[in-house]
Amino acid sequence: MGRLTVLALRAVLVLLLTGSVFVQAVMVPLLAIDLRGMDADIEYVRAPLLAIIVLGVVTVEVVLVCVWRLVTMVRRGTVFSHAAFRYVHVVIGAVVAAACLVFALAAFLAPGEAVAPGVVLLVGGAGLAVLGVALVVLVLRMLLAQAVERDVAAAQMEAELDEVI
Repeated sequence: MGRLTVLALRAVLVLLLTGSVFVQAVMVPLLAIDLRGMDADIEYVRAPLLAIIVLGVVTVEVVLVCVWRLVTMVRRGTVFSHAAFRYVHVVIGAVVAAACLVFALAAFLAPGEAVAPGVVLLVGGAGLAVLGVALVVLVLRMLLAQAVERDVAAAQMEAELDEVI
């Protein structure tokens, strides 16, 4: 991966992390203030909604930090090692947690007449899409495992060849 690509990706990651902290520090409290004036029949959604938003942003931050670490490993040429799996596993866990949060949001919105069933269905579909992202990352983890295996095999062959020569 080229130096310019790494710098561009890191710039994007910094912007996303800054934005996520802004959402947690500024936007969520403003949303909490706005939700104080909502109807009594949907007041039960306020606290869970805010908690789900904050936890959802935390899952995004975890993924961004892990991607940063993986980019660092790519830059150093150490991404094809067993150490990379730790970060990939954390990414998979964070994305699954985000999917669970979206499903929980759908569950909180479902009872009663305040939220249309179509909206609940859309939120559930979004949860399914997030779960699909976790599956894609799992497939990429399997590809990483194959690459690490081949890298180890190539290193062994190189060592054997060095002995012969």
